Amino acid sequence: MKHLFYGLMLFATIGQAQTAVDNDIKAIEDKVIEWRRDFHENPELSNREFNTAKKIEAHLRALGMEVQTGVAKTGVVGLLKGNQPGKVIALRADIDALPVTERNDLPFKSEVKTTFLNTETGVMHACGHDTHIAILMGVAEVLAKNKDKIKGTVKFIFQPAEEGPPPGEEGGAKLMIKDGVLDNPKVDAIFGLHINSQTPVGVIKYKKGGIMASVERFVIDVKGKQTHGSQPWSGVDPILISAKIIDGLQTIISREARLTNEAAVITVGKITAGTRFNIIPESAEMIGTVRTLDPAMRSMIERRMKEMVETIAKAYGGEATITFQNNTSITFNDADLVDDMLPSLQKVAGTENVQLMKATTGGEDFSYFQEIVPGFYFFLGGMTPGNTEAFPHHTPDFKIDEDGLLLGVKAFTQITFDYLNN
Repeated sequence: MKHLFYGLMLFATIGQAQTAVDNDIKAIEDKVIEWRRDFHENPELSNREFNTAKKIEAHLRALGMEVQTGVAKTGVVGLLKGNQPGKVIALRADIDALPVTERNDLPFKSEVKTTFLNTETGVMHACGHDTHIAILMGVAEVLAKNKDKIKGTVKFIFQPAEEGPPPGEEGGAKLMIKDGVLDNPKVDAIFGLHINSQTPVGVIKYKKGGIMASVERFVIDVKGKQTHGSQPWSGVDPILISAKIIDGLQTIISREARLTNEAAVITVGKITAGTRFNIIPESAEMIGTVRTLDPAMRSMIERRMKEMVETIAKAYGGEATITFQNNTSITFNDADLVDDMLPSLQKVAGTENVQLMKATTGGEDFSYFQEIVPGFYFFLGGMTPGNTEAFPHHTPDFKIDEDGLLLGVKAFTQITFDYLNN
């Protein structure tokens, strides 16, 4: 009977603690929305998130955390130590905006203008990073109020330049790692989320293994021989060679890549050649991207692209070279970590609302963290249920339903307690 009594007392205590946390989460919703609107109205581009970083820093310091600033130029890291020793969990939010001019009619619409790569443009949180900042700030406040319930340490990583640093600069997750963000104390596991404008509010989507593609930027330089446009036999046409190369590259995807295993994409996004309608130029340049979800496929595709570029150019009397630049690795969710933490997501969203997804060919530099420590990255619904006109990310009409933000706070909070305390 005594054991039953103590068991009931323990159960009641746990229930009271959970209720207190739930109440703190509910109480933070208005703040999270207010923060999100402020960041949305005042966006800053990659490696230029100066005011964004100051606001994050002020919030974390007000919560009594150890705070490190200037990480990877403008990044902010907060450290919350629980009342008992244990593992170290990292929660990450990206903080940069995009060179996009907003078209939404919102009271907190961005009117910020700038010059980006010599072009006048607006600045907009057109990928939802404003919501990521606000969600993680909300999680920080909830966990700071309940650190007596935490065994271990929580590291809050507010990362700049996820969209990529300006030309000639370092930035993003790679630079944060270089600056030691996963050390002192050493991180045991890292978690990230991304709001999605085409997933209904209340839904969380996940996948084990590769969930987002590696992103490779490639440049192909084609050399021909300049001549008059009326006498193509007197020269070597690099534009024709470029067309043949583009056509050939697509056969790697359609005829050589095992697409039943994972998706892959080769896209040429820019071609530069020539000065005048009646001159066959001496050279051409093509710039594009390769997206893969499997390391073996990635190696095969790069090898075949190199072989094909050189061989096709030679067959038409010219020369061509290709160079690759890695922008992100495969965002690869650790299978064991997903299995362990899936019940946490189901607890806050409902089992039916935590849904398995197919991989996406978008890229994320969260992948660099996952190459060093086990990581779990998932998607959070941000579309108004029943909406049939959800605009994609990175567009002027991109919009998020703020009703989805609180689930993000709940998810990160539950993951933290479950990972550290169980």
